[in-house]
Amino acid sequence: MGLTTSLNNAVSGLRTNQDALSVLSRNVANAGTPGYHRQSLNVIDYNSQNSSYARTAGVTRAFNTSLQTYYTRQVSDAANSGVQANYLDQLQGYLGKPGAAGSLDTIFADLQKNLQGISTSPDDYAARAQAVASAQTMAETLNRLSNSIQGMRQETEGQIASHVNNLNGMLNSLAEVNNRLLDLGMTDSARASLQDQRDRLVSGVAELIDVKADYRPNGTVALMTRSGVGLLDNGVSQFSFESAGNLSPNSQFNVDASQSSVGKLILTTPSGLTLDLVAQGVLQGGELAGLVTLRDKTLVEAQEQLDEIAAGLAQAFSTKNTPGTAASAWGASGFDLDLANMQPGNDMLLTYTENGVEKRVRVVNSTDGKDYVDATGQRVISINLSGDPTAAANMLGSKLPTLTVTSTGAGNLRILDGGVGGATEVKSASVRTTASGVQGDGLAFNLFVDQGDASFTNNLNGNPPQKQGFAARISINSAILADNRLMVQHEVGGTLGDADRANYVISQLNNMKFVSGGNPAENSGRFQLSGTLGEVIGQTLNFQGSSINAALTKADDRQLTLDTIVDQMQSEYGVNTDEEMSRLMELQNAYAANARIVSVVKELLDALFAST
Repeated sequence: MGLTTSLNNAVSGLRTNQDALSVLSRNVANAGTPGYHRQSLNVIDYNSQNSSYARTAGVTRAFNTSLQTYYTRQVSDAANSGVQANYLDQLQGYLGKPGAAGSLDTIFADLQKNLQGISTSPDDYAARAQAVASAQTMAETLNRLSNSIQGMRQETEGQIASHVNNLNGMLNSLAEVNNRLLDLGMTDSARASLQDQRDRLVSGVAELIDVKADYRPNGTVALMTRSGVGLLDNGVSQFSFESAGNLSPNSQFNVDASQSSVGKLILTTPSGLTLDLVAQGVLQGGELAGLVTLRDKTLVEAQEQLDEIAAGLAQAFSTKNTPGTAASAWGASGFDLDLANMQPGNDMLLTYTENGVEKRVRVVNSTDGKDYVDATGQRVISINLSGDPTAAANMLGSKLPTLTVTSTGAGNLRILDGGVGGATEVKSASVRTTASGVQGDGLAFNLFVDQGDASFTNNLNGNPPQKQGFAARISINSAILADNRLMVQHEVGGTLGDADRANYVISQLNNMKFVSGGNPAENSGRFQLSGTLGEVIGQTLNFQGSSINAALTKADDRQLTLDTIVDQMQSEYGVNTDEEMSRLMELQNAYAANARIVSVVKELLDALFAST
């Protein structure tokens, strides 16, 4: 090997060492930089007949496509669960734990206790005042909880709008990074830095919306949602959010855009195609999906449960149950029912047997025409009972063909069984109506009322139905706030020593049954409440508590999975300073060796030239 060859080999070694030191210094300098991927120098050994030397062939950036894809998916799932858990934890703080001071069950128990106080001492002003105060606390608590839930729904809309702006910004930045990565004249270190920025932006997008990333050989990336909607490829899709303004319990999502009263999340593709991401079910992960779920499902269900409690309160105090009068004709027996005082939303209850099997029917005075079987197995039929009694009888008869249903006059309905030896037998029938005021209409009275002291009848004919949002509107009858004697005086001038009204209401609270949710088939996935008012309140708190705990557990599990992936990425992508320092010593020794060869060659050449 000649001196020139030795010198060339040593110089190539020095150049390789210098490039390796440059890469090493970048690694060490960025050891704590989030999203930085460790770099390594590609060294190629060249061998020939007379020599062997090294040269560099670019920089390799640590990257694992499968690991990165798994990480991106888990980022979306963790963000989705995390934002829901944060809101539900806040909701738990509002509702309180069962039995805690200020929780619904505790306040309801106080109301029952104070009503018992009136039953014991109806003429005691303080006892009546305490009962009214408990009722007012109950109504105000429902108002507060309803307002808190709607406030959280409003906050989700604000966050959606903010995320849309951030999402558009990140997608545009990612498109710019893609364009710069197409520059073939870029240095390897600059390209690696851009790819780090690319991956940070992809992770940022994944936090907000579920994405699948397609990493191209040229370093660029294309994004689409898990459902296959393109976000970034030959152009950038743009998100927009059309806010609905202030949300109320009546502001709910509907797949029919003309009936939806919440904000719309729209995606516009580069070709001009627009998609309603919520109506078309595009969102499957990320914070946006979590916020939409909270706004349109989770918090709406919590509001509906509060509305059920509010409706139950009003109905327990104001409902009059009038049993049917025994009737018979043509050998058949049954009951005559007085419909004269029925208001929209009032109902009648019917129990009969058919071939020995008991059947329960609830006939609601409504024009919505919805028939179904509720969560307790009771059949619910909707018929207009306030109009022509003959038409009502014919309609009900067509729905109950094994019974005979007729009208014997205005405001009357007669229901008869199949007669002696027949397959059917009517066991009981009653009509439930709403008291018209606070005196002169029996023991029931309107303590809890709607806006303007209006009676709550659970009217289904309105749009929306009366129950929807009632928890936000429920209040105490102003006449009773002005004169608490009405808590016991069910007749004008009645004695204050009469405990009948208090005892009636106590019995209603303990025995009147409620069923929530309407048609279970139309509310798939919703928890159905059923039982007395106390049981409904307990079921609401238990359901919300278990749902909140499940959401928190799910968020913790997904975060743990994400942390595990991050640790794996840190092991594969991260910079180990100990290893880099060990590598630095190797490079220093190699550099010294190559420098020594250069020095020796110089000395030999100097000696050679001096001898000539």
